[in-house]
Amino acid sequence: MRDLVLLGFIGAILLMGLKRPFLWVLLYIYVDIVSPQLIGWGLIRSLHLSLVVFVAAFAGYVLLDSKEGSRFTLRQGLIVALLAWCGYTTLGAVFQEFAWQKWDWVWKGMFFAAFLPLTLRTRLRLEAAVLVFVLSIGANAINGGMKTVFGGGGYGSFTMLVDQDSGLYEGSIMSTAAIATIPLVLFLARRGTIFKPHWTVWIFSVALIFACLLIPIGANARTGLVCIAVLGVLMLRQVRHRFLFAGLAGIAMIASVPFLPSEYVERMQTITGFRTDESASTRIEVWKWTYNYALENPAGGGFDAYRGNSFTYDLPAITGEGSNRQITYSEVTDEARAYHSSYFEVLGEQGWLGLFLWLALQGLGLWQMERIRWREKAHRSDRDAFMHDLATALQHAQIIFLVGALFVGIAFQSFVFILIAMQCAVWSQWKLAREGSDPSPAATKIASIQQPAAT
Repeated sequence: MRDLVLLGFIGAILLMGLKRPFLWVLLYIYVDIVSPQLIGWGLIRSLHLSLVVFVAAFAGYVLLDSKEGSRFTLRQGLIVALLAWCGYTTLGAVFQEFAWQKWDWVWKGMFFAAFLPLTLRTRLRLEAAVLVFVLSIGANAINGGMKTVFGGGGYGSFTMLVDQDSGLYEGSIMSTAAIATIPLVLFLARRGTIFKPHWTVWIFSVALIFACLLIPIGANARTGLVCIAVLGVLMLRQVRHRFLFAGLAGIAMIASVPFLPSEYVERMQTITGFRTDESASTRIEVWKWTYNYALENPAGGGFDAYRGNSFTYDLPAITGEGSNRQITYSEVTDEARAYHSSYFEVLGEQGWLGLFLWLALQGLGLWQMERIRWREKAHRSDRDAFMHDLATALQHAQIIFLVGALFVGIAFQSFVFILIAMQCAVWSQWKLAREGSDPSPAATKIASIQQPAAT
């Protein structure tokens, strides 16, 4: 029954896309994030659903959709350059079998990110993409939040829609994605036109935000707690009464402690004692190994190059309590440990050039969104609240991701590149509206045809 419902829904969207091809683009965002082919049990698992919808989205734009207003930005060029470089390093990857497995999903995510802004040529389309993105993340967040409330969480055992501990369904990754989505939820509640601001919209938005905040608790993810702290700081940029907000947030945090699972509280306490935590100590050693590896291999080792690491280090441990508290050291040997950091993930796999392209892609996005914020803020008389608030939300989402990425290897996750693609679309639309960018060739041609002949 579950397969029939999912296939029926996807089939209906595919049929409607024959008249509105952009629906296939939205469908791919849903399929890419939710992975409905993994939710079912039978026929749907045997279908290459992601590839089918990907081809439909691209072919629909090329063959059926209007190209009016489509523009290719500098950041899209950076995505293409990074994609090409990843392809090159994959050809010479140290671990060919694993490298090609990762390439299989990385290239689709990056290619779609370079393609998506071309389709988001109107404000309505842009909002629709943000809405589908938020609801897709929300499908996992609501499911995970309900399981957390009813005691279904735990480190390494937290399951959401799919019983899988990888990709967006891995606890730390989903925690980062859920918290990064909250600014977009607030934007839609305030500025949405598809679902206009209403008390029912606000109730759902608040409930969704609460569910997103529950994900780090259910997953016992320390990364999620750091992301929540970053979100709180960023919110101070938007609220009118900052001291009041900070005070209420502090009270809410203190009041929530008695209701938190003891396992979660104990794990969060290890943040301050990272020097005696095996996981943290291992990460530091992996980062050292990756840096030295990049010095010897400037072009990186291709996807999953971490499988070649091996190192021995002294792990500190605390024994006893009070006056009898002592720190002892034991020699530990580890190998094939994951990067646990997006920055070192890119460095180890794609080398210094890959890291430069990836950082340039991120840094340029922060700058572009900040420029929109300040330019719109400087013209308060004709301020475009929609563009200002959307740029702010996308920038905050990216900042939360970049902080979470310090501790999780999510550099090539598709939800990140979808965020980047939406930033590219916002920048393109804003440049056209505010700085009088030259119209596209198609627009010029149409205008010349429609212009009446001179008398």
